[in-house]
Amino acid sequence: MENMIFGIRPVAEAIESGRRVERLYVRKGASGPLMIELKELCKRYGVHYQEVPVEKLDRLVRGNHQGVVAQMALIEYVSLEDMLERVPDGQAPLFVLFDGVTDVRNFGAVARSAECAGAHGLIVSMKNAAPVNAEAVKSSAGALNLIPVHRAGSIRNTIKMLKNAGFQIVAATEKAAMQLYEADLTLPTVLVMGSEGPGISNEVMKLCDLQIAVPLFGRIGSLNVSAAAAVLLFEVVRQRIGNRGV
Repeated sequence: MENMIFGIRPVAEAIESGRRVERLYVRKGASGPLMIELKELCKRYGVHYQEVPVEKLDRLVRGNHQGVVAQMALIEYVSLEDMLERVPDGQAPLFVLFDGVTDVRNFGAVARSAECAGAHGLIVSMKNAAPVNAEAVKSSAGALNLIPVHRAGSIRNTIKMLKNAGFQIVAATEKAAMQLYEADLTLPTVLVMGSEGPGISNEVMKLCDLQIAVPLFGRIGSLNVSAAAAVLLFEVVRQRIGNRGV
């Protein structure tokens, strides 16, 4: 995998220097003074790590990884406050929030559609989310270098903050009774896209204000998440096109 750093001291130095860590893997059961130091450093800098079997680390890199492998981020993440401030005056904010979307190609394709539709930012989770790696950037046709991306420690808390800021939280699900054309998407909106299998998690769905669906007339019961996102995003464009910008 690309953009990898391994070994306790190199990873610790990268974190301390302010470099963004996309994924950090630590050998399950690893101990010792340096490892304890690294874990404390992660806590101090808010870096999430995942404990994995040593076999996974061996597959990721060749060499003495000392039980630690980090994949560094290819983009600069922004804070939620910064993303809100970047919305141009006179435009209703539009964010896309990913809940459990782990496929990098789908993630990249949604990012491409979002940028083309004039969305103002993407929100991803620190856990259970597609990494922003070279394949994701390629699938986005470079959109991930253009559209702001916020990585949230807690999706639920982020949604609550956005609701307090006046956003409507709109869940995209084929199970919804309301069709996307019936929703008012000219308002400040967070469009929530779920994973291919389970869809949007129950805990996130409970926080959503609306559930909308793309009407389907074929025998297949659902769209690929990237195709569904494109349809939904350009319905937002259709509704807003008469307003000042999108």
